[in-house]
Amino acid sequence: MKKSLIVITGASSGFGSEMAKIFNAAGYPLLLLGRRVAKIKELPLNFDSVLVKEVDVTNLEAFQNAITEGEERFGDVDLLINNAGVMLLGNIGEQNPEEWKTTIDTNIIGVLNGMHAVIEKMKQRNGGTIINISSIAGRKTFGNHAVYAASKFGVHALSETIREELSSSNVRIMIMAPGAAETELLSHTSSEKIKSDYEAWKESMGGVALNPYHVAETVKYMYEMPQNVTIREVLIAPTKQDS
Repeated sequence: MKKSLIVITGASSGFGSEMAKIFNAAGYPLLLLGRRVAKIKELPLNFDSVLVKEVDVTNLEAFQNAITEGEERFGDVDLLINNAGVMLLGNIGEQNPEEWKTTIDTNIIGVLNGMHAVIEKMKQRNGGTIINISSIAGRKTFGNHAVYAASKFGVHALSETIREELSSSNVRIMIMAPGAAETELLSHTSSEKIKSDYEAWKESMGGVALNPYHVAETVKYMYEMPQNVTIREVLIAPTKQDS
């Protein structure tokens, strides 16, 4: 049976690249979006069923144009994974306010742009799934995470609100909220002290954070449940992460 189109944002590394690999191996056509297209094209994928587009998720027009191109090639989007995000940690008394704007624009506006680009057609088809990649910081606070946590709390709030609005249209809205993971997110932070403190915290967990592959396989499980089943939220973290 022909499988439906899956769109993944932030597909160049971390959770995004692992999800691209796992869904590609399962035979799904993919539209992969990101700013580092060359890195996406280096992934071990069967590119016969993959379209890669350079898109900044804060640009709604570019996002919509990429969706249109993907649907013209592979058919309607059945799953959108809003994965693109930044983690610019800092104390707000010392942090550059431009980092606040980048965080909010990418982590909230980017998610809203993606949802806006696909929701109406999903409603018309009476089906579809959106999985928003949030964070454990969308449920609890951590030092130096004020703006990042605010953005991820926002992802939880908008996801749950839109889930309520779309439930009667048979459109599923799900949240994946990982804990500490082996991704490039920490590299976004400009403070070297915060980076070193974060690494020391990771050492307290045995020096090993969550493998992004396990997040990807969980997302695939969430999506492949029957359409009348919504796993509203999954919070996944290393066993030794106690906070």
